[in-house]
Amino acid sequence: QVQLVESGGGSVQAGGSLRLSCVAAGYTYSINFMGWFRQAPGMEREGVAAIVTSDGTTYYADSVKGRFTISQDNAKNTVYLQMNSLTPEDTAMYYCAAGIVRAYLPLHAPSYNYWGQGTQVTVSS
Repeated sequence: QVQLVESGGGSVQAGGSLRLSCVAAGYTYSINFMGWFRQAPGMEREGVAAIVTSDGTTYYADSVKGRFTISQDNAKNTVYLQMNSLTPEDTAMYYCAAGIVRAYLPLHAPSYNYWGQGTQVTVSS
């Protein structure tokens, strides 16, 4: 079993920055991918960023590329999402996810097996 604990959400003005953190506990040796997803009211869950834990390969949604950065600290079993130049369109509940099997589509939710509770990000104009 894997447990994920997220933190770092909050409210920020447009143009500001936030850094989200996700700590994985349990059988973390089994994790191949970690990712961040978000869901705004009335919208489908969207893959934001993902990282291959073994080699650090990253993937980004077009909507956030150049503004968001995913990174990891393997010694701490932690992934981060640095979010810069935030806009109101980034407002959503953000979820951390862990993939146990090889993730063929790193920004697609079915690739993941474990999910955090979510942390709210609100960007005001």
